[in-house]
Amino acid sequence: MDPLDFLESEELLRFFRCHKTEMSLMENPQTFISQLRDHNLMPEDKYKKMSRMKSKDNKREALYDVLDWLERERSQHIKDFWRCVLKEAILNNYPTLRLLRNRLMDGSFHFDIQLPERVEKEKTDEGKGKEPSDEEEEDEGEKKVKSAKKRRKKTSKNTPDEEGEQAGPSSSLTPGQKKKSKKICFYSPLKKGEKSDIWTWGIYKGQLPVTCGNLTGILNRGRLAKGEKCILEEVHKQWFTPTEFERLAGKASFKNWKLSIRCMDTPLGKLIQEGHLKSVRYKGGCKKAKKSLFPSSDSVTVSEGEDDEDENEECDLDKASSSSKESSSDVTDEEEEMEEEEQAGAGRDGGKKVFEVTCGAITGTLYEKRFASGTRGKSIRTEKSWMTPLEFMEEASCHTDASWRKSIMWEGEPLSVLIETKALSIHYLLCKCSLCKPDGKDLENQRNDDECFICKNEDKELVECDHCPRSFHQTCHLPHVEDAILGDSSPWMCTFCVFKSNQGYYYRDDLKREAVTSSQISQHMLKCQYLLLYLWSADKEQIFATNPNLYLKDYSTVIQSPMWLGSVADKLQDQLYQTVGEFVSDIQLIFTNCASYNRENAEILTTGNKLKEIFDREFKNVFNICE
Repeated sequence: MDPLDFLESEELLRFFRCHKTEMSLMENPQTFISQLRDHNLMPEDKYKKMSRMKSKDNKREALYDVLDWLERERSQHIKDFWRCVLKEAILNNYPTLRLLRNRLMDGSFHFDIQLPERVEKEKTDEGKGKEPSDEEEEDEGEKKVKSAKKRRKKTSKNTPDEEGEQAGPSSSLTPGQKKKSKKICFYSPLKKGEKSDIWTWGIYKGQLPVTCGNLTGILNRGRLAKGEKCILEEVHKQWFTPTEFERLAGKASFKNWKLSIRCMDTPLGKLIQEGHLKSVRYKGGCKKAKKSLFPSSDSVTVSEGEDDEDENEECDLDKASSSSKESSSDVTDEEEEMEEEEQAGAGRDGGKKVFEVTCGAITGTLYEKRFASGTRGKSIRTEKSWMTPLEFMEEASCHTDASWRKSIMWEGEPLSVLIETKALSIHYLLCKCSLCKPDGKDLENQRNDDECFICKNEDKELVECDHCPRSFHQTCHLPHVEDAILGDSSPWMCTFCVFKSNQGYYYRDDLKREAVTSSQISQHMLKCQYLLLYLWSADKEQIFATNPNLYLKDYSTVIQSPMWLGSVADKLQDQLYQTVGEFVSDIQLIFTNCASYNRENAEILTTGNKLKEIFDREFKNVFNICE
């Protein structure tokens, strides 16, 4: 993808305006203007006139006029301008352009000093002469007035800027101007005694200062809304995703950037919830590292009854638990339309599109970001493995002459419907991306999930199971993956696979609940670890994963004994439970607290009850409890 696609047209136009003068001073601009003419970014008559000029000063003035004309008349093609002049062949001739290219690519142009507002026309007092019109200027220039005392004034022909547009070198003030232009202030625009949040100020319309621990940066609102690298770290001047910024700040164990990254001590999750910021699901551009945990020489085929996860990163508990305290009227019509568009056809989006598909008797989840074609890109995840569409069709044993486009169904329609509507795009035949032309490492990475099966977040370091499609963070898995074990080349089985492979060796006598809860947990540690991971993965929005006191100010006044899944996991890891009953009691406390705090929030209450039912059902199955 072209790096310029990550920059807004408004940013590129502002950058262009601030550097028109520098570009007009380039030596021997003939190649430069030829490139502009070839891309229809320069009028033919101006090109011919400038090509005939001999004087360097005249050429510089003419080139500035051309750039000024381009800004005024072709501002909608500003990306085309930068694409055509930043070609390597052009950059070799003009060091100035190469420096500008570097500033655009590394994002350092965001630290430019804010400019005053652009002034289009001088306001004159009554009784003073008015400025000459454009036609009068042209006539005056054609007549070539010989008198040295007469001077020709140049008026700005620029169209009015949009709100928030800043002035460039072409903006000039005449000596007779009385009223100074309004400058952007870096202090609070409020009067003494007034209160307002900085994210509502005009100067922070495009970006916000953020912190995570002791690390500071600048958050670009537009990039956040698109799921791109949106935080510019101020020291190294590099762009990071929120997760990467959180990790850089040493807060990786927090696992929730919406809470750990703050603007003026306010979590970003709260700003997203209240509509001040827009965010989508972040795609992981980093490949996971292949690791090993449990030494095992036996090959185990896993078949389990869990639902496949349509992971959604909107895991902010603040959004879920406090929604009962806010009116739905706070959501604007524009936001509702955006949500409808994002959800149309894709089930859940949040930055990645997934589709529940079927073929014959088997079901799976198709991930748009992994899709390349019928035979390229393992894009469909089943309970056992990742498959290409063709492999998925063959797995279903669909003995028909129909192609995979017609055999694989989505909501009762063939997959070809998604291709026709552009929801899925087939890569061209000679595509050389990692999906279409994978090397050995790429093929290995396609075998497992791109995100942690537990917390649903993506990361560079994910531990992959060799017997199922799951991947995990070291500290999300139970037991934790120790660094000393990571170098082991033996196949690794995750806790899900270990539990499934040992199910046949457990005693299957019916037990009473009292007998199970009173037994020592050391005898059933694997079962409890499996139960917690099973429940945590079923919490798709991660509502019960984190301490609610971190983002709900009144939570401690309602709930005296808070409990969450992360706390239970820590206790299991540190072996702080003595009996199975203590472990079960903490799990039940999570749902009891949910019912107490969310009495008026039917949505969260329903989610809590469903998870409670899931845990109770799986608990009975695991321990073979009869009641």
